[in-house]
Amino acid sequence: MRGAGWRGQDRRVVSVGALRAHLVASGLAGAVPRAREESLAAYRLFAARDPRRTFGLDPVGEWGAGELLRLMADRCGVSADPGRRSGPDQIDPDRAVAALDAFAERLARAAHDRSPVLLGTGHPHRLLGFYATLAAALSAAGCSVLTPAYGRCMPVATQFGVRAHRLGYVGGVALARGEGAERGAHTHSALPVRAALGAAAEQAGRLPGLVVGDHGFACGAAQLGFEAIALADTDDPAVFVAEAEGRVSVAVPLHDGAASDAYRPVTRYVLSRAWLAR
Repeated sequence: MRGAGWRGQDRRVVSVGALRAHLVASGLAGAVPRAREESLAAYRLFAARDPRRTFGLDPVGEWGAGELLRLMADRCGVSADPGRRSGPDQIDPDRAVAALDAFAERLARAAHDRSPVLLGTGHPHRLLGFYATLAAALSAAGCSVLTPAYGRCMPVATQFGVRAHRLGYVGGVALARGEGAERGAHTHSALPVRAALGAAAEQAGRLPGLVVGDHGFACGAAQLGFEAIALADTDDPAVFVAEAEGRVSVAVPLHDGAASDAYRPVTRYVLSRAWLAR
């Protein structure tokens, strides 16, 4: 599966120093364009087990808001001060780089083993290019990129209430589309990955040895016992809880709302570290 994202990928190698500088300059790490209020609100909602923030995860621990803040300070580098309630939030660029290294190492192992993989995103407007390029590289390395349950209809909760969505794939990457919509929808729902994994099991098809994604794609897969690696922002505590509880293998702290071009150096770095660049 050599898609356009693979052919058009800039293959220059990005050094650790250059990547770190890019993360800070682009707002993917350092002071990120994510309001502190949003992150704190997300921690409160997760503590209350609001499904909009649990992403399909049923956590083992209690995880109160204070404990979540301490976890996010440890994993992301946000301020651990509960009195800091405004301004931009923070992601430690060194933590981001270290997590990207671990992310790339897991991809390299999947490529070496030629494991079947499933990729999906709840941020198709921002991160589709990142995941599609990984999908193409993994496919070229001999991995089966799975696309089960294409077109499956699901009732997905949105800000306008529950709406019908269909599971689609672009460049080997799963996403949810609203009825009649051409583009994928932003979603936290775990229903798309549940539909994909359920269809694979029902059809006695190949199950993924690794799920790569974010939001409900990562947490929903982890809840079902599949190994997952993920990108997550400062207002995505579910992914870091899943990592802390041993159900997500790697959670990369990274701002997920930047323009899609901002992720290209990240993609080049990951491909190079995973020995998947060509």
